[in-house]
Amino acid sequence: MSPMRLIILLVAAGAAIGAAFLVRGMSSSPAQQVVSDPVVIEKEVEVSSTKVLVANSEKRVGTLLTPEDFEWADWPEKSVNAVYFTQESNPDAVEELSGSVVKTALVEGDPIIAQKIVKKGETGFMAALLQPGMRAISVEISPETASAGFILPDDRVDVILTYEVEIVNERGVSEETMTKTVIQNARVLAIDQIFGDMEGETAMTGSTATLELHPRQAELMAHASRLGTIALSLRSSADAGDNDGDPTANTSLLDGPAGSGQGVKIIKNGVASGRS
Repeated sequence: MSPMRLIILLVAAGAAIGAAFLVRGMSSSPAQQVVSDPVVIEKEVEVSSTKVLVANSEKRVGTLLTPEDFEWADWPEKSVNAVYFTQESNPDAVEELSGSVVKTALVEGDPIIAQKIVKKGETGFMAALLQPGMRAISVEISPETASAGFILPDDRVDVILTYEVEIVNERGVSEETMTKTVIQNARVLAIDQIFGDMEGETAMTGSTATLELHPRQAELMAHASRLGTIALSLRSSADAGDNDGDPTANTSLLDGPAGSGQGVKIIKNGVASGRS
């Protein structure tokens, strides 16, 4: 073979080997991906809204609503329910609903609807005012027995019973006047037919006070009213949270005659009316 032909063969073989390596490198390298930033198209959509009456904070069952408990909030017009109070249809709703009682618990921003509240004068108003498990019982009062008329709805009072007893023992018979606090921290629901929002009144004279008590305490209240004179003692606002705001009572008067060897006869209006 001539030298020239040999050189040509060697050059061709080298080119073939180079081309093979080039193809191999291109096939093994990952393809580059071109990633572009997403295109965000912003479009403002105008939503029609109307003013709806809502609760401005959480309201538990039995809360007596005041004007400060309401506010007008923007509400999407398409989401307004026919039962909502709107500023356009009910501009005086705040004044009309003040003094109502919460029948179903409300959360902040919850629209006010008639099914969740009870207005003054409506059936079930007093029942809605009561806390679950509690009872309402009325007691006769006068300015002399109700802190000169300064007790108002939502105040807290102690119930004081004064009664006369005839004590019989081995030394004879004696009459004594006894006074004891039988119920503490009772919530006043109403004075006569007034339930709250006194509009600046600082005193109120009524003949009947309605208290919120537990069932056993209501029995005690009825029993004490038959034994003697009831007086209501106004408590400080600072003491309203005692026992987590729950009323307490000495129910021993409901347990029947004392059994310590002494006979005690209760005297009411000069007449023996029973034994304790």
